[in-house]
Amino acid sequence: MGLVSSVVNDTLEFYRWTWSIRDKRVDDWPLMQSPFPTLTISTIYLLTVWLGPKWMKTREPFQLRFLLVVYNFGMVLLNFFIFKELFLSSRARGYSYVCQTVDYSDNVYEVRIAAALWWYYVSKGIEYLDTVFFILRKKFNQISFLHVYHHFTMFTLWWIGIKWVAGGQAFFGAQMNSFIHVIMYMYYGLAACGPKFQKYLWWKRYLTILQLVQFHVTIGHTALSIYIDCPFPKWMHWGVIFYAITFIFLFGNFYYRTYKMPKEPLKNGKIVNGAVTNGVSKPENNAVVENGKKQKKGKAKGE
Repeated sequence: MGLVSSVVNDTLEFYRWTWSIRDKRVDDWPLMQSPFPTLTISTIYLLTVWLGPKWMKTREPFQLRFLLVVYNFGMVLLNFFIFKELFLSSRARGYSYVCQTVDYSDNVYEVRIAAALWWYYVSKGIEYLDTVFFILRKKFNQISFLHVYHHFTMFTLWWIGIKWVAGGQAFFGAQMNSFIHVIMYMYYGLAACGPKFQKYLWWKRYLTILQLVQFHVTIGHTALSIYIDCPFPKWMHWGVIFYAITFIFLFGNFYYRTYKMPKEPLKNGKIVNGAVTNGVSKPENNAVVENGKKQKKGKAKGE
């Protein structure tokens, strides 16, 4: 019992110490008073990932085309706003891309950077809708481990970043990622506009390459900060490196399986070794096969 009591006391003491060094500027900002709202939202997300496909199993898929167009281009605007705020404010403040400490002052540009980072964190919560839309459209194959891991960890872990380091080195990764997300959601927005835009969407694979480059740049930038002993929390530096490595493995595996792995042979539009020509099975009796469910001709629910 003495050991357990000592561990509990040490844990509480550590918690009180970490709370004493938090960024007090964000104390009254939405979702920042406690980690529990963020953890609750993320838990609901995981439950949705688990229960959503079960709920949709016997239902027709929603198309949601108009909603997807609005959502994706809305995310383009939000990410562009974040990128613009971080870029202009960091330049006005003279931020260094090599080593930048956190300034907890109420300087107007420092507060703008902190606010932009808060919006970046919020955007990761909004991105949970990516998965919800996949579920409603019965695109269950899109909900991979990479997809869920990426969405869950980004929103959950960035609460820590905003609570303790809403500025300094943290601006670089968010600025780079928000710029990439402008391009990514632009692609998804155009894809949601319909088949007539498909001929302009040949560059999807380069999005994955861009993301992989981003993770390598992140590791290099963070390693340099450690090497020059930049006055920024070391535990966060090492955490960022480990986190980026996991993404390199996961996105690298996705890129290989999607663009490099030899395709299974197809013959005359028939299934060969479990594959189907163009991903569409042959209709029977004027029925449309979608997501493994035969449906009558006509629009799917929600279109």
